[in-house]
Amino acid sequence: MWNENQKLTWEDFRGKPVRSANFVASTNTGISFQYSYSIKNGAINVEYSVQSFFYPEGSWYIPDKVNSYILKHEQAHFDISELHARILRKKLEGSTFSKKIKSEIEGVYQQIEQQRRAMQTKFDAETDHSRNEEKEAFWQNYIANQLTEYNDWK
Repeated sequence: MWNENQKLTWEDFRGKPVRSANFVASTNTGISFQYSYSIKNGAINVEYSVQSFFYPEGSWYIPDKVNSYILKHEQAHFDISELHARILRKKLEGSTFSKKIKSEIEGVYQQIEQQRRAMQTKFDAETDHSRNEEKEAFWQNYIANQLTEYNDWK
């Protein structure tokens, strides 16, 4: 689970390195989402849990090719998942649902998950997997600012 006081270390990456990849590390993160609801006298009550997580077995690095700069890039991938967990919490908190609650709530999740994946892809594309230092600096700053903006939903 994401924790602002605990950053990733290379020991967290337990997957088998993919030496044929055109990058030297890969972070597998996502959002876990569970919900339940009840309808009593027409009143809808929704309870949910949203967490961002890191998959150690699905994350890997090539030891002789990485450094702390690349680790920071990999942490940013985890931070993007945390950002979207916060966006999902905010969106759910501000939503009212009809009796089609199941499809509505799953639609909200799918929308945020699509945005999360798109941002992960854009981050790697624009930074060229951290090789573009100017874009990397821009993204690091942008992600940190977004996390702060959604601080109320951590």
